[in-house]
Amino acid sequence: MGVRKKQIHFLVNEEEEKLIERRMELAGIQGIGSYMRKMAMNGYIINLDLRDLKEVIRLLRTVSNNLNQYAKVANETGAIYAEDIKDLQLRIENVWEEVKKAMQKLSEL
Repeated sequence: MGVRKKQIHFLVNEEEEKLIERRMELAGIQGIGSYMRKMAMNGYIINLDLRDLKEVIRLLRTVSNNLNQYAKVANETGAIYAEDIKDLQLRIENVWEEVKKAMQKLSEL
């Protein structure tokens, strides 16, 4: 690799320093320069796209609101309508499909 002539300098707070030291220890690397070089050149950052998860949350809110409305009607009238239950089941299936998609994407990381 040759002689290292360039210097990179940055500041950290005490909490960050302790975290770096713990991770160095776990990695079995003694010198901070070696650790920082290794992480800068070979480390990686996981950047999660959580749009699918946000869609799941939106669908869960919708299902939850519908369930609350059905429960209110059932309490007021003493009746539960089969088509309401079928609608709720379909919505829950849609939520599960979105959950499966999100989990598949996360497992590919």
